[in-house]
Amino acid sequence: MKQFSNRFGIVLFRFFILACLPGLAACGKSDDEIRALIQDELMRRSSRAFIADAQTIGPYSPAVRVGNFLFVSGQIGLNPETQKLAGNTIGDQTRQSLENLNAVLSLAGYDSSHVIQCTVYLKDINDFQQMNLIYGGYFPEDRYPARVTVEVSNLPRQAIIEIGAVAYKNDES
Repeated sequence: MKQFSNRFGIVLFRFFILACLPGLAACGKSDDEIRALIQDELMRRSSRAFIADAQTIGPYSPAVRVGNFLFVSGQIGLNPETQKLAGNTIGDQTRQSLENLNAVLSLAGYDSSHVIQCTVYLKDINDFQQMNLIYGGYFPEDRYPARVTVEVSNLPRQAIIEIGAVAYKNDES
């Protein structure tokens, strides 16, 4: 996966150079100015910001922003005020997991319309249909993120669902 990511970054960078360099030169930019613009883009692509304002139950960041991507750690149905699970049902915990996910997105300046991929972990795959009904209400109907749903043997704090996400927000949105 890392090899794919590195290749993808190189392809994007080459595209940037090929697409922008002629335009930059035509605008009367000096070689030094062009080099500085390219260096800024490289630094922006590799910069990382750690979103640490949300509560976690372990030694990890609630989210990490890399360039325009935001990687959100898995959220369980833990009520942030009581630090207890929101309930024992898949409905209660799904709603709270998605509320927690939206809270982390918001802290980073994102919202659910920026989510491009989710991973849902269910303790019981038989909860899939009920989870799906609630999950669908948290995203714009015409812009559902890609998703993977898997059954797992256990989750932190005896939760029955955990949801992680990747979001992307370009500079214009």
